[in-house]
Order: sequence, then structure tokens, then C-alpha cells
Amino acid sequence: MATELLAQDDGLKINWVEMPTYNTIMALAAGAGLLLIVGFGRQLLQRRDLSPEGWSMAFIVPGAILAATGLHMTLTWPLASGGFAFDNIIFGEPALAFGVLMVAVGFVLWRRAPLFASAAPDDEAAGDARLRYARGLLGPMSVFVFGLGLACFAIAAAGWTYTLFAAPPEEPISGEFADYPLLEASFISGLYVLVGIGAVLFPFGLRRLQRGLLLVAGWAWGLAGLAFLLFGALNYFTHIGLIVNTQ
Repeated sequence: MATELLAQDDGLKINWVEMPTYNTIMALAAGAGLLLIVGFGRQLLQRRDLSPEGWSMAFIVPGAILAATGLHMTLTWPLASGGFAFDNIIFGEPALAFGVLMVAVGFVLWRRAPLFASAAPDDEAAGDARLRYARGLLGPMSVFVFGLGLACFAIAAAGWTYTLFAAPPEEPISGEFADYPLLEASFISGLYVLVGIGAVLFPFGLRRLQRGLLLVAGWAWGLAGLAFLLFGALNYFTHIGLIVNTQ
């Protein structure tokens, strides 16, 4: 995250008053959101019975968190005065876009609950109707999803090119690799690549319900979602330690 660094003789100091940091909850919500999308899509394709109200709530809660934090981070320019304005683009804008998309899907699920709840697990006709509706609903929005996938590739390239995402030595666990900045840059950039692969393949798989493409997209989003979820949870320890070590 963006920081205002104050160099002193006793080590790195950060002015946390001017350093809003909440990519912990953002990573957690993003990871959960990606896993939820994969799980929901799997249930649709396998024509399983759904609880639309439960899925609606599952999408809206992390989506609202991402939309709110992403909007604040996007509009706060720069996020901090320490020369890290790129954080607004790398974290804020993708979180805002993903959060709004999740809230929109959750709202539609809530509004169209009878359609998604009407099919029994063995009702193939109703399952096909849900698939057709989902494809028609998500088709136009898939253009934006495709664009976000390209943006993820660009963010990943910037992470590798400029060696971004490296943690300072004062941060627990992640700071152990401070002498190898390309390592963490490769890890985070790799996650963006996975998200980008899923987003770029999604419109083509959705167009004719090509299960091969949707399967690859699902695996890419599932792996990235799990990594973001675990990394976000880990950051609750590492970021608290960084604050304690640098305040």
C-alpha cells in the first residue's frame, strides 16, 4: 500500500495519519468474491438447486465492501504523499469495478429469485431456462469484464517492470523477502494474470456456453480467489506488525 516514509536513524517510520490502509479487507473480499463466482457458475452449469436469497447476500456483502473502499481509494488522489499514487490504480480501480459488478449480480438474483429457485435438481428444462437467462443477462456486461481482464494484464506487466508490491523489512513474514523484491512482485502480478485470464476467456465461454473455456476461466479465478483470500487473511497479521514496527 501507499506510504509516506520518514527516514530516521532508528529505522523506517511511517506517518500512518496520512496513510489510509485497508487492502486487508479488500483482498479478503476480492478473494471471497472470485470463489463465489466460481461456485455459483458451477451450480448453474450443473443445474443444481439454488438458494437465490443466500447467493444474493453472498454477492452483495463483499461487493459493497469492495465498491465502498475501491471508490474511496480511486477518488483519493494520490492516496498518500509518499510517491505511491499508482496504488490508486492498482488496487482501487479494480476493486471498485469488481465490487459494483458483484452488487449488480446480487441485486438481480434478489429480484429474480423465483426464476432461480423454481428448478428442482432434476428439472432439466428449468435448469436450461436459468442458463439461458444468465447468458442473456451477463452477455452485454462481459464486454466490460473483458476490458478488466486486459487491465489486469497491464497491472501485472507494470508490477514486473517496475518491481512493485515489495514489502519493507519491517513487515513480518513478507519482509523476510525484502532483499528479493521480484519475488513478491511476481506473486502479486501472477494473481493479476490469473484474474485476467478468467476475465478474457469469460465472454467467449459465455457466448456459446463452451465448457472448456468456462472451466479454464473457473480454475483461474478459483486459484486467484483462494490466494487473495489467504493472502488477505495473512495481511491482518503482517500489516498490524508493520504498523507496530514503524509507528
